Amino acid sequence: MSKISVLNINGEKINEITLNEKIWRIKPNDVVLYDAIKLSRNAQRQGTHSTKTRSEVRGGGRKPWRQKGTGRARHGSIRSPIWVGGGTVFGPTPRNYSKKMNRKERALALKSALTYKVLNNELIIINDFDIENYKTKEMISKLEKIGIINEKTLIVVSELTDNLILATRNLKNIQLLQVNEINTLDIIWAEKLLVTVETIKRIEEVLV
Repeated sequence: MSKISVLNINGEKINEITLNEKIWRIKPNDVVLYDAIKLSRNAQRQGTHSTKTRSEVRGGGRKPWRQKGTGRARHGSIRSPIWVGGGTVFGPTPRNYSKKMNRKERALALKSALTYKVLNNELIIINDFDIENYKTKEMISKLEKIGIINEKTLIVVSELTDNLILATRNLKNIQLLQVNEINTLDIIWAEKLLVTVETIKRIEEVLV
């Protein structure tokens, strides 16, 4: 079993916790991990991009000039793609970018992402993460004591509080999630993963 230190809010070691190796020490599957990241990023795309073909552009009802005798090239419509204001050839049209992935693959991707955090020493566990006020300055001070300075950090807690939300919302490098919102893309994005002991238990209950 893998053991890791548990810190308090001031960055002091107070205990150790044993991590479930079936979740935090598996052999990472990079293919499934890539697919899960691609699925999440595709889900963020609106897919509303659209262009008009020559049949959809307004105008072009009559032939601009007669076929012969003008000395100019023949044309049948002012909405031809070679005309300014004409239709677009092979342009984008609305589409759905979403992909499908079964539950076992999603779980494997999440376990792989969590394993990388342990292998790269990017997992920080604290006993509790309840702050007394909503000051951003205090939040920065607490994170520095824990060992987080300007790194992109994902904070996962069992329950969101008003103080936590207000204290972190102006920090660009901090992302705050409740444990049931945890996902592969956000874990991979983060350079540090900060979780509470209660969060560890909740994750292991779901993924074991």
